[in-house]
Amino acid sequence: MQFEELKLKRQFLNAFEDLGFRIPTPIQVQAIPKILAGQDVIGVAQTGTGKTAAYVVPLLQKMKGRQDGAPRIAILVPTKELALQVHSAVLDFAVHTDIRSLALVGGVGPKTQIAALDDGVDVVVATPGRFLELYLRGALVTKKIHSMVLDEADRMMDMGFMPQLRDILEVIPRKRQNLLFSATFPTRVEKLADEFLLWPTRIEVTPEGTPVATVKQHVLRAPNVQTKINVVLHWLTQSHPASRALLFVRTKDDAKRVRQALEEALPGEVAEIHSNKAQHTRLAAMGKFRSGDARVLVSTDVSARGIDVPETELVINFTVPRMSDDYVHRIGRTGRADREGTAYTLVDPTDEVSWSKVLKHLAGDNRPEDLAIPSDVEIPETPPWEAKAMARTIDFQKRKADPTYKGAFHEKKRKGNSSSKPTNRPKRRR
Repeated sequence: MQFEELKLKRQFLNAFEDLGFRIPTPIQVQAIPKILAGQDVIGVAQTGTGKTAAYVVPLLQKMKGRQDGAPRIAILVPTKELALQVHSAVLDFAVHTDIRSLALVGGVGPKTQIAALDDGVDVVVATPGRFLELYLRGALVTKKIHSMVLDEADRMMDMGFMPQLRDILEVIPRKRQNLLFSATFPTRVEKLADEFLLWPTRIEVTPEGTPVATVKQHVLRAPNVQTKINVVLHWLTQSHPASRALLFVRTKDDAKRVRQALEEALPGEVAEIHSNKAQHTRLAAMGKFRSGDARVLVSTDVSARGIDVPETELVINFTVPRMSDDYVHRIGRTGRADREGTAYTLVDPTDEVSWSKVLKHLAGDNRPEDLAIPSDVEIPETPPWEAKAMARTIDFQKRKADPTYKGAFHEKKRKGNSSSKPTNRPKRRR
């Protein structure tokens, strides 16, 4: 199918052509006609399959041009990075129109955003917190909103945005078109859809939990953090010496430690991004990664949904995500727009529980290929402090799975007592 067959106006066909898109993706083929017809839609599709264009373009076409005053379309997303990415997409697709878009995110002062709202805007792309903040200040007028989008709805549920979403639904017009898009559709998102949408049409172009087919997945088991770092350096300097790489870690401390270790071998090529960084610092790191000035970006999951750099050829999971859904989102940062990508996942003893959940979550034919540690990679001994930390983590995981579990120390003590030889010495008389 061609874009012309979707009954899009010439200015939007030109925008697709400007961006280099020649053929619509499956989610676009199915969603665009239904959104143009005014239906409420649930769209479930992998990351990197064109979901943003699938809802942005038909909504822009239905707007009938620019108007002065309050916004008419509101798009809610879970993170600042994703808000900026979607806002950029709106600008790209509205380039041949006079439609105005504004990103409303926290981490920066609201004065500039309030001034822009006063000047008039047609589309707002916002995180729920900043949307409510500006509404309560009286700066964001919601009475003209006729279309509401919840993008990355599963991530919103993971991040606990349900109370804010309910508050927002109370202050926007009841008569509106509602769209919900998500890479996965677990029970918590289904409950949100029941509250948010009226008689929706569900579009699911791939089975839930299916990674993009153009991503080659691999898994490698490593005994400790230093071995992981050594393996990553092997991949970055020997297996993929020129590839743009996105490396995911679990915590902010992990991000700092890994970035510092990589910088020693790759000076000037590594950037870091996580929620503890100031907004301007995060934007600067993203800018360096997009431009290629930084070849490697170390990130926590807070940024997994907001990184859309098609040139990303490599994703490395330095740690396995706690939420199995996040695995699909992480590796979906590569293999975008029909390009090929590679995803590596490093598993240490503390990752095994989370990794088993990821494997259950994946569709049958998407199991990653097992790799061995390359022969030229040094495998240092696990230092005592790390071994103890791993033992505590594994104990915690076992207690969580089995409340009757007493812990490794208790098991060791019990086994020691049971193996001791009984004595037949008579009791001493007093």
